[in-house]
Amino acid sequence: MAIELVVPPLGESISEAVVAKWLKAVGERVALDEPIAELETDKVTVTLPAPSAGVLTEQLVQVGGTVNVGGSIGRIDGALAPQQVEKTPPLVSPTLPTPLEKKSTPAPVLPPPSPLVSVPLSPNTRKILREAGHSLPLPVPVSSSQVPQAESPKPSASSAEIPRPPSAPEKDEEVVPMSPLRKRIAERLVEAQRTAAILTTFNEVDLLPIQTLRQKFQDEFVKKHGVKLGLMSFFVRACELALKEFRGLNAEFREGAIAYKKHYHFGIAVGSGKGLVVPVLRHVDRLSLAQIEQGILELAQKAKDGKLALADLEGGTFSISNGGVYGSMMSTPLLNMPQTGILGMHNIIKRPVAVGDNIELRPMMYLALSYDHRVVDGREAVSFLVRVKERLESPEKILLAL
Repeated sequence: MAIELVVPPLGESISEAVVAKWLKAVGERVALDEPIAELETDKVTVTLPAPSAGVLTEQLVQVGGTVNVGGSIGRIDGALAPQQVEKTPPLVSPTLPTPLEKKSTPAPVLPPPSPLVSVPLSPNTRKILREAGHSLPLPVPVSSSQVPQAESPKPSASSAEIPRPPSAPEKDEEVVPMSPLRKRIAERLVEAQRTAAILTTFNEVDLLPIQTLRQKFQDEFVKKHGVKLGLMSFFVRACELALKEFRGLNAEFREGAIAYKKHYHFGIAVGSGKGLVVPVLRHVDRLSLAQIEQGILELAQKAKDGKLALADLEGGTFSISNGGVYGSMMSTPLLNMPQTGILGMHNIIKRPVAVGDNIELRPMMYLALSYDHRVVDGREAVSFLVRVKERLESPEKILLAL
């Protein structure tokens, strides 16, 4: 009996997937739970395991094809041996035998008729034609090589039969189809801009106090916790404390209502082999700085190895993106819908700043907060970013949860 290869539920807000790769060919035997195909969504690539041992008999969706959750992409049959399965031969029309006493003679291939064009005639020829009663100019058949260049029709851009002239330059571009995953990401980004009222506010932060703290205690921290004390744990904690003051940035817009979240699941943007992904670090308010650093490190490694599961990408309530690791000085991050806030970090550059009555070189970073203005007022967004700045510049407040 044929068993359908059904696309399982893939997580919240995911209704379809794209077949990225078939890992088994028709006729191949598969074991129970053995990966058969790779499916791409706008969040992650997952493998579809075999629901039963057997032989893959059909591939209903080709690579690049889209299938809805609950739809079938193929079939396997546990009752068949591999050699019993053959690819379906192409359908051909039956050919009637030709009688032996009569042999069909192929029709002669005639050259296409020469085009009729008007060509210039000599005065003597014109006189002879007028006396014979012909009107002028008289269309006469000529070969294509005799047609004057000025009167030749211009070739259509879509015509594949007309070769490019040898003197025409080659295209100085490369057109590459978008991957299914990239298409879905693009659709979601456009949707975010179309449905949300996204604004961005900026500030800057002096990171000298945090850098001093890290340098002083880095060795002891690594020895005790087995992980380095980085910047990200301070930013996560500073944002978490500020979100408790300004709830609109840890919320969701729902059909004219606002759902304020009482849990703090942070999406941390990290690079992967297939682009930027945003795995979620859950309950950051319950984690120590060391646990935050360890959690981010584990998520980044899973993204690099292509082992992120859908559960790692779902349920975020606020996001942080660090474009500074790529050299970005300033940007306006896009919301990760349906979230209402995202903080953008940037590169650290020493700049002259006023410290009391003196000018000093300090390690400065621009911060950007994008927010959904349907839920968050400008005053609330600006105040949130100021609170983050104040805590980062006085890290003792972060350590004391002030």
